[in-house]
Amino acid sequence: MVLHWIRCCIFLLGFFALFANCSVAQNLDTGDENLVQFSGLVMTSDSLQGIPYTNIVVKNRNVGTSSNYKGFFSFVAKEGDTVQFSTIGFQDNQYVIPEDLEDDKYSVIQLMTQDTVYLPETIVNPWPTKEQFKQAFINADIPDDAVELAKKNLREEKLEKINEGMVMDAKENTDYYLRKEAKKYYYAGQEPPMNIFNPFAWAKFIEAWKNGDFKNDDNE
Repeated sequence: MVLHWIRCCIFLLGFFALFANCSVAQNLDTGDENLVQFSGLVMTSDSLQGIPYTNIVVKNRNVGTSSNYKGFFSFVAKEGDTVQFSTIGFQDNQYVIPEDLEDDKYSVIQLMTQDTVYLPETIVNPWPTKEQFKQAFINADIPDDAVELAKKNLREEKLEKINEGMVMDAKENTDYYLRKEAKKYYYAGQEPPMNIFNPFAWAKFIEAWKNGDFKNDDNE
């Protein structure tokens, strides 16, 4: 069974190869003596860079190829054929293969000029009429400028809220830890003093009491 399947595949491949050869022979008329291996490079006219995947077709005949990613191409044509070069972004060009060539190989460098397309001017209006634009402009909520935004961000109330939500960085944590350790070693072997007997602490407490720092905001 497997051998029979292999024989069928070989027969089909041979049939398609024979059909392709017949098609090429029909298109090129291989009996003619003016066949030529037409090769070359398709390049930009300004920077001489290879143009990949350019369509290269013989005019009025179903024969042609396309350039590779470096711009190179090669196919069999006839002397006197008009070869058309076309690709996106460049102007189409034609080249006529000379007749009575001494060799069956002919090479060219085809330069392509970039095709600039000018689109018609288009004006985009967000509002159909001037009256609608005027109404939208009047009702627009224009944001504050940079100065007003800076003043809002630097208000004491906002800075306090920002400070409450911020955590101490590594430097602040280190400073707090070192001061705490220094205080512990400073009072090593004795009881630390109590602020209840500190007159400066009492003065600060009385001043804060007068300023209303201990007032509950909900009871105002």
